[in-house]
Amino acid sequence: MPTDIYTSPLSERYAGKDMQYIFSQDMKFKTWRRLWIALAETEMELGLEKITPEMIEELKAHKDDINYDVARAREKEVRHDVMSHVYAYGQQCPTAKGIIHLGATSCYVGDNTDIIVMKEALKLIKKKLVCVIDELAKFAKEYKDLPTLAFTHFQPAQPTTVGKRATLWINEFMMDLEDLD
Repeated sequence: MPTDIYTSPLSERYAGKDMQYIFSQDMKFKTWRRLWIALAETEMELGLEKITPEMIEELKAHKDDINYDVARAREKEVRHDVMSHVYAYGQQCPTAKGIIHLGATSCYVGDNTDIIVMKEALKLIKKKLVCVIDELAKFAKEYKDLPTLAFTHFQPAQPTTVGKRATLWINEFMMDLEDLD
């Protein structure tokens, strides 16, 4: 089973590779590891003498090589995803294993990762939305003089131009962009 893309019937049919990665297991568990590193660095900065720079370096050295086999096997035993990944990371970082997740709850990695994933997804949507607005603006300019009928309540109404109609679509997208901002 791939770990670098999110899989569901909807994502497989409709989501792009960038969005699938954002919601993937790889993104999730790499983010957990980055959060554990940030936690350890902050605790060390605040004076927790148990944490050493060597431990931090060991954690950083293994932040991207998720050992899924170890985590899956451990989860069958303990039935807890976070503790399974703490254990798996600890197997790769024997010197630092005692400080991984130190003082945190499962919500620390779970909730913060959810927020990071949503933010990354919204940034991708914003980037794509800006591209759509740009292309529609070019389209509107190109067809600014091409006549067509406007519609109201799905009924033909007064004459307008295709370009003018496109500017109305752009306006809707601009409101979406404002909401994203």
